[in-house]
Amino acid sequence: MNKNLKSGYTTGTHSTALVGAVFYKYFYNSIKSDIFVDLPNMSRVVIKVFIKNGIFFTKKTDNDDLDVTKGVLIYILLKSERPQNLKPQNPSVLNINNSNLFVYAGEGVGIVTKKGLKIAPTYPAINPVPLDMMRNIIKDIIKDREFDDLHIIFGIKNGEEIALNTANKKVGVIGGLSILGTKGIVKPISSSAYIDSIAVEISVLEQLNEEIIIFTLGNSAFDYAKKYYNEQNIIEVGNFVYDSLQLLSDTNFKKIIFITSVAKMTKVAQGCKNTHNRFGGIDFIEVNRWLESINIPHQQEVTLKGVLENLSKDEIEDFLKLLHKKSSQQLKLWTPKKSNIEVEALVLYNN
Repeated sequence: MNKNLKSGYTTGTHSTALVGAVFYKYFYNSIKSDIFVDLPNMSRVVIKVFIKNGIFFTKKTDNDDLDVTKGVLIYILLKSERPQNLKPQNPSVLNINNSNLFVYAGEGVGIVTKKGLKIAPTYPAINPVPLDMMRNIIKDIIKDREFDDLHIIFGIKNGEEIALNTANKKVGVIGGLSILGTKGIVKPISSSAYIDSIAVEISVLEQLNEEIIIFTLGNSAFDYAKKYYNEQNIIEVGNFVYDSLQLLSDTNFKKIIFITSVAKMTKVAQGCKNTHNRFGGIDFIEVNRWLESINIPHQQEVTLKGVLENLSKDEIEDFLKLLHKKSSQQLKLWTPKKSNIEVEALVLYNN
C-alpha cells in the first residue's frame, strides 16, 4: 500500500508567514511561533516560524513534494532604512494604509532579468499572489494603522546553489530561487501515488456512465474547466500527460478534452510525456520552426510568454491554431488504440 502523501505550502505561503511574524514583533513587540496565513482559496493555515539571533525564519518541510524547494530555509529582515549592499534591483512596493513597504530579494532569492514572466525585469522574483498575501496579512495585523516606510529583505539559504537545478537561469531569474504560489498549496508529485489517484477518479467517473472526460494540467486549467463543465468530469492530472492517457485503455469514454496553458501545451506538442520542468523545457528552436511555417519571423525570447508578447493579435491566433492541431495529434498518438476515443486539446492563453 502506498504511503499517503502530505500536501504542503508554497514558498509564497511561508514567506507570508514571515511577514506576519516581523510585523507582530515591530508593532506589538510580540514574538509568535504560529502564524495564521489566509490562502487565496479562503482557507486558513498555520505556519511555524522560528527566531534565532533576532532573525525570523521558516523551513519548507511540511509536505511530500519532490520540488527542489523542499527543505529550504527562508528568512526575513525588516529595516526602517533602505538596505545597502544588495544585488541591483528595483524593490516591489506594497501600499498599505497609505504607507509603503518595499520588498527586496536578498541572499538566494532571484532577480528577474528577462521579459515573459509574471514579474517585470529588475524586480525580485516574488510572484504577485504571494505579494497580495503579504499585503493582506499586514492589514489583518495592523488594522488601520499607518507607518513610516519600511523595508523587508527575503533570503533563502543556499538558494543560489539550489537554483542551478532549476530552469531559473534559462528564463532569466538570476541569483537564486523564486518565491512562488498561486493557491498557496503544494500537492505531492510522487508518480505512483498521483497516478493511482487519477486512476481512481477515472474509475469513479466511468461508473457514472459519462461519455466525456476532461483532463486538466494546473490550477488555472482546473478553474477554467469548472466554469464550463461538470466538475465531476474534470480530473487534475498534474504533469502526467502520457500516464493519464494510458489509464483510458479499458474505458468507454467517447471524448477526452485536454486543457492546459499555452506553455504546457507546447511541451505536449513537442512530445513531453511529463510536463514538469525536471523532465525538460520548451524547445524554442522547434517553436521558431512552427512560427516560420506560418510566416512569423524568428523570435529571440526564451519564454513562450515573451515570444507571444512580440506577436500581433492575428499572429497569436495563428500560432494557437497551429498549437491546437499539433497537440491534438500528439495526444491522439499517446491514446491507447483500443479506446477509440476522440481527443481535443484546449489551449488557455491569457494575454
